[in-house]
Amino acid sequence: MEARRMLVVGAHSADFVWRAAGAIAKHTATGGEARVVALSYGERGESGELWKEPGQTVENVKRHRHAEAEQAAAAVGASFEGFDCGDYPLNPGEDVVERLAELMRDFKPHVVLTHPDKDPFNPDHPVANVVVSKARLLTAGAVVEAGFRTAPPSEYLVFEPHQPELCGFVPTVFVDITEVFEQKKTAMAAMQAQSYLQQYYAERAEHRGNHARKVTGNKAIRQAEAFQRLVPNVVGAL
Repeated sequence: MEARRMLVVGAHSADFVWRAAGAIAKHTATGGEARVVALSYGERGESGELWKEPGQTVENVKRHRHAEAEQAAAAVGASFEGFDCGDYPLNPGEDVVERLAELMRDFKPHVVLTHPDKDPFNPDHPVANVVVSKARLLTAGAVVEAGFRTAPPSEYLVFEPHQPELCGFVPTVFVDITEVFEQKKTAMAAMQAQSYLQQYYAERAEHRGNHARKVTGNKAIRQAEAFQRLVPNVVGAL
């Protein structure tokens, strides 16, 4: 059986850790392949701890953030690639869309995860959604024969934003990450430039675990991550 492939695209290098590290770890634990792409390193707007160091430079912050993201990705069995498009504002051109589409054509992900299309507090997250949505559509074409290289359409979900109620986020999928929660904590610990978020997202996993228990009645679920499907899933029967 072909191994399932997951592509996770964040606006900044740490976004995948807080929102999807558990789902990635569950995916790779069962033999799946996962790739993480960060459109930027968050070097300007999300690396405040690093900028406290005297004589700090943008290039050094980028190197530090790349190393953190690689370490975090490795903790959950994924690879990491930084597109280095700059942040605040993230303003990628059509060449970035095509670069991501080409990556999708090569990798042929079965599932793609990224940000929702709304975020009143972060200007870069909705931009990432636009880039991923367009690249995904270009990758599949119109799901008919085309005069350019395509890949099969993927499942498409967005991960939970920092303040879901203000972003129009309504969870439709909970992933039980109880078995891999320690891996997620290890990944979060690697992101030292944003260590202040570790407690928040550990607590969020507990909250979503509570919600998942209520949905299923499964008392063994302790931690979970929430996602929202953007396209329907297709099943043989209910």
